[in-house]
Amino acid sequence: MDRIRKALDLARLERVQPVDPAPEASRGNDPAGEPAARPTPMTIRYSRTRVFAVDRTVMERSRIMHPASSDPAAAAYRMLRTQVLQRMHAHSWRSLAVFSPGSEDGKTTTAINLAVSLAGGRLHTVLLVEFDFKHPSIAERFGLQPEFGVDDVLLGQSSIEDSLYHPDQFDRLVIMPARTTLDDASNVLAGPLAQALVNELQNRYPERLIVFDLPPVLSTDDALSFAPLVECGLLVAAEGQTRRDDLLRTVELLSKTPLVGTVLNRSSDRLAEY
Repeated sequence: MDRIRKALDLARLERVQPVDPAPEASRGNDPAGEPAARPTPMTIRYSRTRVFAVDRTVMERSRIMHPASSDPAAAAYRMLRTQVLQRMHAHSWRSLAVFSPGSEDGKTTTAINLAVSLAGGRLHTVLLVEFDFKHPSIAERFGLQPEFGVDDVLLGQSSIEDSLYHPDQFDRLVIMPARTTLDDASNVLAGPLAQALVNELQNRYPERLIVFDLPPVLSTDDALSFAPLVECGLLVAAEGQTRRDDLLRTVELLSKTPLVGTVLNRSSDRLAEY
């Protein structure tokens, strides 16, 4: 009941002072163009990971917040980042799935901006993986037309390295988008290829955090099929959109997945200026 009560609070963000980690020394790259060992450099040079330019108008249209922005929404994501990091560090978790009850709760926008904000720190690199194979949209939101995607990896048609993309506006962020839909996504996500992929992504770099964007929990069984493979989750609800019964049902279905919190999206509350 305590778990459900906390979810029903709709997780109005606690007013925690954001803390940026200290800078780290530089290091070399692995063949995939990503960091190979601690500590993380101030600037990462990508050799095999494909670098692409992100147009600022595309960012604005997609509501992607720059981590250093003074926009109140960016500040809210920094606050969310700090709390998520604290709770993940307390359990030594490095992989997180973003869940929502329905399709209009702002799940993907939250997943992108959380990943962007996490990458704005200096202790971690961040990989954003799209596992929403019903309505993949991360590539479009970044203005990217990927040659290969995570769907190709899961079907054995591409390597991990060929499916990684670095948006040039965000130094420590890499995305692994989906190019197309998968008809049998739930079986794929529960299968050995998905488990092998997650294990590889989690074990390759000890300082990397992984954010998975999943389909809505109540619209398909894809998210539930994948949930056992992730260490923790973040639940997104929308004020005036998410129904109480849907939120209760989602929390019940995710009972075996530790939740680091619940985000209230589109809240009418506004933080007072400092």
